[in-house]
Amino acid sequence: MFEEFGKPSGFAYLSPMTHDLSLLIQLRRYLHRYPALSGQEQGSADYIADFLRTHAPPDAFIGQLGGSGLAAIYEGAQPGETVVFRAELDALPIQELGQSPHTSYHQGVAHLCGHDGHSAILAGLGLHLRRRRPAKGRVVLLFQPAEETGQGAAWVLQDRRFQALTPDWMFALHNLPQYPLHALVLRDGAFTAAVQSLVLKFLGKTAHAAEPEYGHNPANTVAALLLDYAQRQNPNAAHPDFRLVTPVHLVLGEKAYGVAAGHAELHLTLRAWENELMQAFAQELLQVAHDSATRDSLALHYQWVETFNATQNNPLANNFIRQAAQATGISLLEQQQPFKWGEDFGLFTQHYKGAMFGLGAGQQTAALHNPDYDFPDEIIETGLKLFLQISRQLTDID
Repeated sequence: MFEEFGKPSGFAYLSPMTHDLSLLIQLRRYLHRYPALSGQEQGSADYIADFLRTHAPPDAFIGQLGGSGLAAIYEGAQPGETVVFRAELDALPIQELGQSPHTSYHQGVAHLCGHDGHSAILAGLGLHLRRRRPAKGRVVLLFQPAEETGQGAAWVLQDRRFQALTPDWMFALHNLPQYPLHALVLRDGAFTAAVQSLVLKFLGKTAHAAEPEYGHNPANTVAALLLDYAQRQNPNAAHPDFRLVTPVHLVLGEKAYGVAAGHAELHLTLRAWENELMQAFAQELLQVAHDSATRDSLALHYQWVETFNATQNNPLANNFIRQAAQATGISLLEQQQPFKWGEDFGLFTQHYKGAMFGLGAGQQTAALHNPDYDFPDEIIETGLKLFLQISRQLTDID
């Protein structure tokens, strides 16, 4: 059933679970070779369901969760709390440059953020639960769609079947290149930033390029707006008032050299440490755009896209993670500042007690979203150990 790939050179197991780890590496590399974009992950979810059905049958599956997600449920013998562990299914629209045997089969689509590895870790928890069920409560393995676009968590939360699980706790991890291999990285409060993107469309009036005064060209409006926004940001990540504006795309007029532009479209990504600060900053920038458009006789249309809430780590959930690190002997690094990237697990932490932690992927590993990134198989067992220990603390798994 599963494609065979050779082990990476220098691979060393951290425990005797050789058979389980071999299966998980095969699973991870299969997912890597056959990636799917956000909202199109049904094939990945089906493959994981087949893997669990074969090697670690749960008590129940919830398929097509939030569209193309999957939940595997392992019930305890006695009533107790519901603990959800979450991994992501989707890949990125980037052409991979790697030359490994499991390089992406799909042109322009690749697992360059490590979601394949996160899913393998989560499936590994299922392999343990096949042997040792929770003594109380239940453990839910959530394989979530569309994390990269910020849509998947909302889709899952809107699904009544997930709501019926009434989670008490939610946990997730993310691998971190440039951090020591196997290290656990944690932070109280915000773990990742609030991020959202703004699309501004300005509509003016074309004119002859020789007579621009007879039209309304948004070029100067956009140029002034970019300079204004740059002054309003605070890119100092060490400052609690951190606010970042990143222009990512701009379209102005047409390639017609006798025509003064009559329309423009500007795309920006905004970042701040806290959700409340983001809301205030976003409204401030939008008001400036409105004022600029009115001043220059332009119509303005706007749209907010790809919104990520800051991941707010619950202090009690963080305590369970710290205890897991101590029990497993895994080194713990306390992160001084939140990570600047967005993570839609933050929406879950708005509704449930939860926390996300980082897992060091090695200081020589390519950065996330780089075309030559590949999840290091060495940390699959490390992540599994941490998830398993958290499960033991909350559901009394042997």
